[in-house]
Amino acid sequence: MRSRVLSIRGVGYIAIFAFALALSGCGKRVEPSADSAAKTPLLVSAEDLVILHSNALTSGPSITGSVQPERRADLRAEVSAMVVAVHKENGETVRRGDLLMRLDDTAIRDTLTAAEAAARAADQAFEQAERQWQRMKTLRETGVVSAQQVEDAEVKRNGARSDREAAKTRVVSARQQLQRTEVRAPFDGVVSDRKASAGDTAQIGKELVKVIDPRSLRFEGLVSADYIGDVKTGQQVVFRVHGFSDQAFLGKVTRVNPAVNATTRQVEVLVNFVDAKQQPNVAGLYAEGRIETHQQAALTIPPTALVREGDQTFVWRLKERTLEKAQLTIGERDARTGEYALLDGLIEGDSVLRYPTAALHDGQPIEVAAGTNATPILAETAALAANK
Repeated sequence: MRSRVLSIRGVGYIAIFAFALALSGCGKRVEPSADSAAKTPLLVSAEDLVILHSNALTSGPSITGSVQPERRADLRAEVSAMVVAVHKENGETVRRGDLLMRLDDTAIRDTLTAAEAAARAADQAFEQAERQWQRMKTLRETGVVSAQQVEDAEVKRNGARSDREAAKTRVVSARQQLQRTEVRAPFDGVVSDRKASAGDTAQIGKELVKVIDPRSLRFEGLVSADYIGDVKTGQQVVFRVHGFSDQAFLGKVTRVNPAVNATTRQVEVLVNFVDAKQQPNVAGLYAEGRIETHQQAALTIPPTALVREGDQTFVWRLKERTLEKAQLTIGERDARTGEYALLDGLIEGDSVLRYPTAALHDGQPIEVAAGTNATPILAETAALAANK
């Protein structure tokens, strides 16, 4: 009797365990199979598609260099003196004539004072000699003095005049030296490099400060001599500047150096910004781009539509309301638009997905939502990618 009771209890435990498993299975999510996922229509709109057209594809030699100001001045010491004050720091905006730096002018002021005193004395001596000569001419008319005495007075008057002019010249020179102790901005711009501080001894020719005009920036680039025959003034240049990598700048060739660098075998090419308002306003940045010397018609495709698998490139093409994986052969990239030239694999008028994902399947049905301008969310694709 005891064994019979135990067996009934065991059967009861088994029934309870089975019932618990059944309850837990009721809330379990059933995952879709791969076949059903592949048959789920993919909803796209016009914004998700790229229709291939023939565009003007530009090509030409590459150009590398830096953005530099056309107006720049390296201000150097013109007198030998000590720097006593610095009035402008790097990055400060200056107007033409603003005082940037002052040198010690004590010795030069003393020289100017002495020159002015000598000039006054020379002026007085000339006036006295002039009066003496005039008197001698009058006395000569009455016969009181000889002709030799008149000539001697005239020679003395001429010597005094020369001494007066020389004294004036020394005064002007001393004043110029005094002005050179004040370093002033030659044009409106920005202080880009201060190379002297208060207390420094500035010898003649020492660099003191550099001023640039940020509104006169241009691209000073180098082009290989092998391609310089195709470069001409007026051609368009598309380039990017480091620090502004998300922005493409447009320029035009304004000058081509007639001499090649004997060491690098490169030629300097100067490029002005087409829109001065879009220039970076920072001098010295590295830049690189391409000069548009040739233009031809070709199919182009944006890089976002490309799918790369090893050495092969694919796109997802729409064909009869289904997706088809098409292999491509692409060429060079257009520096102006960023699109690639399409050599083989598609024809004009084909539609491809602009932003393909890894969850797409060959032969997957497509449903196009026409007549909407809103950016669609590919819910089905996102769900498939999450469940994969």
